[in-house]
Amino acid sequence: MKKIAIITARGGSKRIPRKNIKKFCGKPILAYSVEAALQSGLFDTVMVSTDDEEIAQAARQYGAEVPFYRSEKTSGDYATTNDVLLEVLAEYEKRGLEYELACCIYPTAPFVTAKKLKDAVSQLLDSNADTLIPVVAFSYPPQRAMIMKEGRLVFEYPQYLDSRSQDLEPHYHDAGQFYVFRTAPFRRNRKLMVGNILPMVVSEMEVQDIDNQTDWRIAEIKYHCMMENR
Repeated sequence: MKKIAIITARGGSKRIPRKNIKKFCGKPILAYSVEAALQSGLFDTVMVSTDDEEIAQAARQYGAEVPFYRSEKTSGDYATTNDVLLEVLAEYEKRGLEYELACCIYPTAPFVTAKKLKDAVSQLLDSNADTLIPVVAFSYPPQRAMIMKEGRLVFEYPQYLDSRSQDLEPHYHDAGQFYVFRTAPFRRNRKLMVGNILPMVVSEMEVQDIDNQTDWRIAEIKYHCMMENR
């Protein structure tokens, strides 16, 4: 079974300029995703999909391939991860290379480790699922959410008004780190978030959206904690 790791790293970050190669705990944040993929020993190909020469240089420095650049269509603000992955797989097919399993890794995911990738691939291959997605539990039950109506707070789900938090079913969201998927169903569906999806629950201490400088600092603190506890 041929496997590919695809790290999606375009150059047009708006909220944190040059985000994908900004130094994170001493090295470009992109490097963590590349190194995790390479150290796992899982993949026949570890590549970075980018439209940016500086990102491409950093990717190659840490051992990833950049055999081609993104098209204009997949470089814009409205291009989806699905669009990028489909383009990458199609480009490799043109070169006579087909992969049965792929892993999409985001470039700002320093909490991804070789062990997590190996566990994820193993769990997917041991199942009949199409895709495995790392997820994290919401820190507070969304069933107790409130919304604003005419300047006043009301419960979105009043049926849970008197429920104890510990009695409510846990809800999860995408951890925003990586996806492992079989390429055949992905090509058919053209979407990752459909079909037979296997969850991989990860700790909230190893998940952090990074959308601003405060998020960045919190992520570095969490990363140091993760490394201390290894």
